[in-house]
Amino acid sequence: MQDRPDFLLDHPIPVVQPPHALVMELRLSSLSKLVDIVGRHARNDGIHSTAIPGVSLIRSATPTMPMPVVYEPTLCLVAQGRKQAMLGTTVYVYDPAKYLIASVDLPVMGSVIEASEAVPYLCLALDLDTTVLSDLALRHPLREESVSAPPAGITLNDTTPELLDAAVRLAGLLDRPRDIEALAPLVIREMLYRLLTENGNSIIRQMAQADSRLNQIAKAIAWLRSHYNEACRIDELVEIAGMSRSSFHTHFKAITSMSPLEFRNQLRLQEARRLMVTEAVDAAEAGYAVGYESPSQFSRDYARLFGMPPAKDAWRLRTDICGI
Repeated sequence: MQDRPDFLLDHPIPVVQPPHALVMELRLSSLSKLVDIVGRHARNDGIHSTAIPGVSLIRSATPTMPMPVVYEPTLCLVAQGRKQAMLGTTVYVYDPAKYLIASVDLPVMGSVIEASEAVPYLCLALDLDTTVLSDLALRHPLREESVSAPPAGITLNDTTPELLDAAVRLAGLLDRPRDIEALAPLVIREMLYRLLTENGNSIIRQMAQADSRLNQIAKAIAWLRSHYNEACRIDELVEIAGMSRSSFHTHFKAITSMSPLEFRNQLRLQEARRLMVTEAVDAAEAGYAVGYESPSQFSRDYARLFGMPPAKDAWRLRTDICGI
């Protein structure tokens, strides 16, 4: 091997970090900033609205029980901790390395699975503006549109340094309220552009297309959310979606992981649970209020979803809330 020249003997050879190491360094730096900002602006557990339209912060200092919630079109970007969302029988786990996108209104069972007082779960949630997405899709079309299978309504993707950097700048505006009106729309637009153009996010582009199968199913979902306590007329849903019956069933199942009847029942049972826990409505009255004609059928469906009979589950939840 040839000797090094004399003038280099006292100078170490510089070590060039591989690209993945640089990416990790950038990601950790941005995550640290995001944890600091979210932690300061969400000091108590719960969901906190912010001065930035469409942006909320979520904090939990403890793991939580699976709770029913409807995810609306949203980006969930975790700064710290880990959360699980169950859609039908499919489980999605997301953390700082993976963000979650919900593309339509979906009833899920959500639970924080990694959190502590010292290291609480911290998350930034951004409402997905389909108007802005549509404008971006028109301005930045894909060179090759691929035909893919019906997308799931929830998807996970890798958190990139570019998306994380934009999220830090967006959250940082909470420390500079005077800049929010001028700068927040620009940073949100950048984040939506990142989502639209990243690999594995075909669901975002479908959200941006008014005539996509996703948006056709979204119309039927919107009707179900407004009429969950009524009889579910499949032909009416098919007409609202503007699809053939077979295509409707295929895409509805792919997007929601449920049949239309199962989807409606989840909405009913979630609302019944809310009535019993927050308004002290008894089980029979709650079942009737959400559209069940048979108390025994309501009890069976409820126990199947939540793991115990309605009255017992409601008592347990009220006890936990009141700290008894």
